Amino acid sequence: MKIAPLILPAIALALAVIWVADQRRAISALEGASASLQKNLVTFRSSSPATDAPPAKPTAQAIATKGKESLAWEKIAVEFMEMKSGDSGVYSMTEMRLLTRLSNLSQTLSQEELVTALDELPALDCSADKRAQLRYYLFMALVRKNPKLAATRYMEPLHDESGELPFQFPNAIQAWAKKDPAEAIAWCDQQITAGKFDSKSLDGKSTTRNEFEEALIQALLGKDPTTISRRLSAMTPDQRAEVLGGWSSDDLTKENYLSYATLVRSQVPEKEQLDILARHTGLIVPLGGRGSTTEALDFMNRIAVTPAERIACAEEAAEATIKQRSYSGKITRTDLDAIREWTQAQAPNSTDRVTGKAIADSIDYGGKFTFADAAELALHYHQASGNDDVLASFLVALPGGENTEQARALTLKITDAKRREEILKKLR
Repeated sequence: MKIAPLILPAIALALAVIWVADQRRAISALEGASASLQKNLVTFRSSSPATDAPPAKPTAQAIATKGKESLAWEKIAVEFMEMKSGDSGVYSMTEMRLLTRLSNLSQTLSQEELVTALDELPALDCSADKRAQLRYYLFMALVRKNPKLAATRYMEPLHDESGELPFQFPNAIQAWAKKDPAEAIAWCDQQITAGKFDSKSLDGKSTTRNEFEEALIQALLGKDPTTISRRLSAMTPDQRAEVLGGWSSDDLTKENYLSYATLVRSQVPEKEQLDILARHTGLIVPLGGRGSTTEALDFMNRIAVTPAERIACAEEAAEATIKQRSYSGKITRTDLDAIREWTQAQAPNSTDRVTGKAIADSIDYGGKFTFADAAELALHYHQASGNDDVLASFLVALPGGENTEQARALTLKITDAKRREEILKKLR
């Protein structure tokens, strides 16, 4: 299931277990930093009629009867809300540790405490980003305790103005469907019939509907192929491709690789099949360590790739592997030679083209792997291969407006006149 990043990569790295980087739904804007939150915090207080006066401090009796975990969580929540650096997108190590504690403590709250906290979150005087992060911790903790309650109680309150739901909401549906698939499916179908998933967008597409279907299919994968096929068959071809095409590497176990591939092959058009399976192969590459093709090849073997699928998957895996290696250091000829050897065994006709594109994609404009470094490698393999594929694919893959003059000079080394002119037009 796709998870949108609401916090920066540094936080995502520190809290990777609970905050997977997915990029479908980001909070659209910040509402401004909290001012003197300690005084105005209203979350977790007992319900009372709204007034213009600041909330009263808890009484001694209320404090005595409130759970120790709830009080501890409140204290850390206040500290989190008062953090200034988070609103500008930069967190210190101290603040990152605070976020970890915040997440861990949210798991200790009772089901009732979680519901109370979630119900009162909208009243918080803080930025939308921070409110969304708190909601994430609280909602996911409730999902673990009672996914049915999380789904049914917060279907309406968590809708935003566009009619969409927070990215984490389908997790409740998936967890519920794993426990009681018939009940979860019946409830989702009731929401569909009632128009709860109808989109307000101009194109009529409902991201929420697709995410709910995706959650149900992931919960049923390998267990109830008949129900999955029935649900997919009721969708348009485009919707099937969207529902099956955006899964992350965390959404599949090795045991379900073949079941997933079978669905893709049977439910979406052939062109989309290749794109979806290749994309997933690339996503699996990081699981093998620093640019290893081991996991990608395992996926390809488990789904028994066809010749066409093998080429598409191998190309994506090779490019992903080179890019993965570039993240942890400047890529070298040794790195590229190893990947070229692997690609040659899997998709020999793609080796040079994949090499050039991957070199271009690995350029780090911060200076770790520069255009000059990349151009030197592209020229090396251009000369070694004896054809134009490496250099041409390298130049085509370069982003527009970057190093144009140097790129035009390299283009003159392409021997095929027609191909050379096409690339020169692109670089104007």
